[in-house]
Amino acid sequence: MNVNLIVWDNGFGLTRNLRLLGEALRACGHRVEVSAIRRGKLRKILQPRLVRARIAWRRLRGAHMQRYDVNLMLEHVRPEYFPLARHNVLMPHPEWFLGSDRAALGGVDRVFALTRHAVPIFEGLGRPVDYVGFTSEDRLDRDVPRERAFFHLAGRSQNKGTEALLALWRRHPEWPRLTVVQNPRTAKPGPAAANIDHRVDYLSDAELKRLQNAHRFHLCPSETEGFGHYLVEAMGVGAVTVTVDAPPMHEMVTPGRGALVGVARTGTQNLATTYFFDEASMEATVARLIGMDDAELDRIGAAARAWFEANDREFRARIGAAVAALG
Repeated sequence: MNVNLIVWDNGFGLTRNLRLLGEALRACGHRVEVSAIRRGKLRKILQPRLVRARIAWRRLRGAHMQRYDVNLMLEHVRPEYFPLARHNVLMPHPEWFLGSDRAALGGVDRVFALTRHAVPIFEGLGRPVDYVGFTSEDRLDRDVPRERAFFHLAGRSQNKGTEALLALWRRHPEWPRLTVVQNPRTAKPGPAAANIDHRVDYLSDAELKRLQNAHRFHLCPSETEGFGHYLVEAMGVGAVTVTVDAPPMHEMVTPGRGALVGVARTGTQNLATTYFFDEASMEATVARLIGMDDAELDRIGAAARAWFEANDREFRARIGAAVAALG
């Protein structure tokens, strides 16, 4: 199958998704091209017009307008691309699914869901849905020594529970060091604390990978996730990953291969429910992990790594088969 990947090439999560998806499809024997929508206001205005102009030109020439077997759109519906393929498929994130996406959803033939939680959400909008899941980059480096310390990769997201986590850590000076990596554009550092290393900076990939592998514990109390790369990367390095006991986060992290904390309250973000961690539950979980022996931590980390490897294999098989089934 000739697949056209359509995505905003934002240099962050969507760019990573583009690369991982392209690699998986090519490994299954599909041909992959990329229609990358670049940043910039002018580009945002011109991109749909340029695509429509190319489509109109092909119509006038009587050429083969359907250049692709499949348009695979990541995150948002791009109706200007519909005529270029026989099948139009969307891989959405419920938390970023906009009214404009819903208005154009009728032109989408199928939805490929990244989580099982997303399946009924999009079935409820009247579209056929296949669960395909997703995968994350393998960040494991076994040569990095592990410390009994905590790590939180906030990045530039504001849905990671970062501020509440920092406030909780300041109330517990007896706890081990918490390292937080956060984008300067979204960071709100607050008062300094001796057991908090708040890195408000752009780190090299090598340094970020070292930090991911150096910490026994990764705190990932996401309010919502379209898939959850920072949870899955944490599991991939064999860390003990802590997240909220709510969908879709608890699809990846379970008590046997991580730790779950309770929910204090909920909210909404587009089609997604947002979940805010319960502080007392987080306190109890951190205290329990601090007191856990190395053998038990190793067992949990090994189970997390095993799940990461199995999930990667299964995703590659599912996405290849789902595209091939479109015919």
